[in-house]
Amino acid sequence: MAQLSNDCFAFGGELMRADEALSILAARAVPVAGIEKASLRRAAGRILGADIVAARNVPPHDNAAVDGYAVHFDDLAADGETRLPVRGRAAAGHPLETPQARGTASRVFTGARMPEGPDTVFMQEDARLDGDAVILPPGQKRGANRRKAGEDIVAGKTVLAAGHRLRAQDVGLVASLGITEIPVYARLRVAVFSTGDELREPGTEAPAGAVYDANRFALMALLEKTGCTVTDLGILADRRDAVASALAAAAANHDAIVTSGGMSTGDEDHVRAAVQANGEIHFWRLAIRPGRPVAFGTVAGKAFVGLPGNPVAMMVTFLRFARPVLLRLSGATDVAPLAFRVRTGFDIRKKEGRREWLRARLATDADGTPLARRFAHDGAGILTSLVESDGLVELAEDVTDLPAGAMVDFLPYSELAS
Repeated sequence: MAQLSNDCFAFGGELMRADEALSILAARAVPVAGIEKASLRRAAGRILGADIVAARNVPPHDNAAVDGYAVHFDDLAADGETRLPVRGRAAAGHPLETPQARGTASRVFTGARMPEGPDTVFMQEDARLDGDAVILPPGQKRGANRRKAGEDIVAGKTVLAAGHRLRAQDVGLVASLGITEIPVYARLRVAVFSTGDELREPGTEAPAGAVYDANRFALMALLEKTGCTVTDLGILADRRDAVASALAAAAANHDAIVTSGGMSTGDEDHVRAAVQANGEIHFWRLAIRPGRPVAFGTVAGKAFVGLPGNPVAMMVTFLRFARPVLLRLSGATDVAPLAFRVRTGFDIRKKEGRREWLRARLATDADGTPLARRFAHDGAGILTSLVESDGLVELAEDVTDLPAGAMVDFLPYSELAS
């Protein structure tokens, strides 16, 4: 009697390795969006379209790092206290307009421009007043508590490179240079649809054999978090002509198309054939689990990404394959998800030659090391496994057996939303 297989990845010819697929993505996905201006208030999350070069120093002048007294270091006694008359006052935004004479001190406050002449500041806690003079202790270093012009940014320096995705701190940095508008890539226009006669829209009737379309809504949320402008094309029937027509229409006015389902080899899986009729497929079967039937290609010259229909496989392949494509098309240069090294709280056995991702929740080991605890049910259709875990343990192709306590890469789901 022939032995049956429970491995859905066992047949269909040679599968492409994940690294080869990622190399194809990197080579073929180039920026397609134009450049526009975004205000400081609207720039966070956008991808920088040109280098930002500083036109001024930050800070623009030497300034006091503390509240205290500015002095000429050479006026200080080497081995005892120094008594200096206080002759000036400088606060942030209110500089001392005349040079400070030798043999005097000026009262200064944090952020104030250093008076002309002094090079050292004493903290007010280290000084004591005596009438109109200040008594300063010995032992201060030359230049103490003085921030120099350009200490943070020197004029002429490239502070942010094109392709960088702007964070809150980046926007603040640009604002510190006096810039009000930032060149950014226009948002990528992405069309999304699901395929499957069994799918129904949430809120409608779902007769026997039907399920609600969860993937499309999760996918649209992921795309919006990636910075894309999304067009929802709904659910397409399992007919090649319907899929081909929708692909052609979407390619006419979008930068990319992302689908869920219909990428396998069954009689009702029409997406791959419809894509090939309108363009080409660069790859579609990968040596990965979950998510073997993931495709990358073009439709009428526009990027196409076909993700699996199982919700877990869809999320995994979006993180590792679709997201890098879309970010590259959007102009980004740093597209790999951030991984952390964690210790496993379970034994691992897997098939050699296949990259795998396991859902896991993070805990803390006895020594404080992050510990990944595997989710008990690992089926590709168990959506709750994504809700109740924190991220994915990634296992390389050459891994076959790992004992509990081994160090592995962990991809947090937060990378899906950044």
